[in-house]
Amino acid sequence: MKKGLKIFLSVLLSIIVIIAGYIAYVFISYHRIEDNLSLEPENKGTAASEVATGTSYSIITYNIGFCAYTPEFSFFMDGGESSWAESEDSVIKDADDIGNFLKGKDTDFYFLQEVDTDGTRSYHVNEYQRIMDITGDGSYIFAQNFDSPFLFWPVYQPHGSNQSGIVTYSFAEPDSSIRRSLPVSESVTRIVDLDRCYSITKIPTDNGRYLCLYNLHLSAYGTDASVREGQTSMLFSDMAEDYAAGNYVIVGGDFNHDLRDEDTSEFPAWAQSFPVEDLPEGFTLAFNVCEGECDLTSNSCRDTEYAYDPGATFTVLLDGFIVSDNVTVDNYENLGLDYIYSDHNPVYMEFTLNP
Repeated sequence: MKKGLKIFLSVLLSIIVIIAGYIAYVFISYHRIEDNLSLEPENKGTAASEVATGTSYSIITYNIGFCAYTPEFSFFMDGGESSWAESEDSVIKDADDIGNFLKGKDTDFYFLQEVDTDGTRSYHVNEYQRIMDITGDGSYIFAQNFDSPFLFWPVYQPHGSNQSGIVTYSFAEPDSSIRRSLPVSESVTRIVDLDRCYSITKIPTDNGRYLCLYNLHLSAYGTDASVREGQTSMLFSDMAEDYAAGNYVIVGGDFNHDLRDEDTSEFPAWAQSFPVEDLPEGFTLAFNVCEGECDLTSNSCRDTEYAYDPGATFTVLLDGFIVSDNVTVDNYENLGLDYIYSDHNPVYMEFTLNP
């Protein structure tokens, strides 16, 4: 009996030591990426030197969901089943399909979110490189917003260690680009949240100003109001500063807030209303000032607790653009792709910089 008890206690102690060591590793490894980090554009082929006023351009924003979210995919953090993509082959196919979709749209600019460069969840496929290889000439800016230690959860399929980020593409070469670190929750949930950020990319215009492109991915998963307010307050302050300097400002990405003017009281915690009323003077949601065709028929994000069911799955408009009032919105469209490549659908806009 004594020998058996000693063995049991030894095994129990070993398990406790391993668990404690792992918890210490996760918290010691946790770090925030620095704020105001200068980003180096990667140029492919020939990039234009500036953008022109009075000329219509096109842009897309698309959260590609680390190339895992086929219509059948459900995500463990939303109550679903999976932590990883279905297979390495499925990640490669999804990344290539998204790259070919973007190439087919032939836009002048695009914003991507949740683009993995090296992740357990995406079988270590460099999605950024694959998409960049397909979409061709121009300037690419990558801002990392996820650099996690190995997360041993869920136990049946650990989310692992993942490096991911947001991508800004421009047909014209930027003068500068920086990464802004957003405030995040200080609770233990920060371990499983992204290192939230947005990038500001400034491209010269033909009248001596700049086109300032803000690519963002705000917090989700029911983050408390103070964090949400801190993030939008910081973002709005930067937007106002660039606008006051006489620049053109376009803000796009995954806002993780409902952009429609509707009652969200019965919505999930991750789909709260966007504080339009707090936007700085001179800014508005782009679809509210569209002067041409404006198609808001479809939403841009689906619930991932279950596989996608067109007739039953909850959807909401989380993705889109904000513009300063010196930018004319020519056309605007939520592209209804039925979530074939991601749990998000892309949003497309045509715009003109006013002379």
